Amino acid sequence: MTTRDIVLVALFTAITVVLGLLPPITLGFIPVPITAQSLGPMLAGCIIGARRGAAAMLLLVLLVAIGLPVLSGGRGGLAVFAGPSAGYIVGWVVGAFVCGLIAQRLVKEEQSELTQFAAFLTASIIGGVAVVYLFGVPWLAYMSGKAFFETTLASLVFLPGDLIKAFVAMLAGRAVLAGYPLLPQRA
Repeated sequence: MTTRDIVLVALFTAITVVLGLLPPITLGFIPVPITAQSLGPMLAGCIIGARRGAAAMLLLVLLVAIGLPVLSGGRGGLAVFAGPSAGYIVGWVVGAFVCGLIAQRLVKEEQSELTQFAAFLTASIIGGVAVVYLFGVPWLAYMSGKAFFETTLASLVFLPGDLIKAFVAMLAGRAVLAGYPLLPQRA
C-alpha cells in the first residue's frame, strides 16, 4: 500500500465513524438498529475501490474490537461481535470489497454519465445491500433464535433506507469520478 492508499483507507474509516454519529433508529420487533453507518461500505467501495474499501471497513472492525465506541450509538468492544448486529458489521468488509470490485469492473471514464450512474447503483445494491444482508440476516436469525424466513421478512424493514443509501453512494461515486477519480486503474 502506498501512503495515498493508507490515507484513503483512514479517511473512509473516519467517514464511516462520522456516519455513526447520526442517532440510530431502533424498532421494537428487530434487535438491530437502522443506522446511517451502513452507507460507509458503499461509499468506500464505489469511491476508493475493492481493496482499499475493504481495508477501510476492516480497520473499522478492528477499532470496534479494541473497544473504541465507533459504532452508531457509541457502541464498541468485543461484546458487539456477540450481538445481533455482528453479521452486518462483518459483512461491511466483504460488502465494500464486492461493491468496489463491481465498480472497478463496470465503471469506465469514457462511458456516458447514465451508464456510470447505473454501474455505481448496481455496485452499491449488490455489494452494499445484498452481500451485507447475506452476512447479517443469518447471524441475526441465529442470535434471535427465530426462523431464517421470519428474520428475513423482518429485515426487509431495512431495505427502503438501504436503497436510499445506495442511491446516495451512486451520486457520490459519480461525483468523485467526474472531479477526482480515485478508483484504481482498470486493466
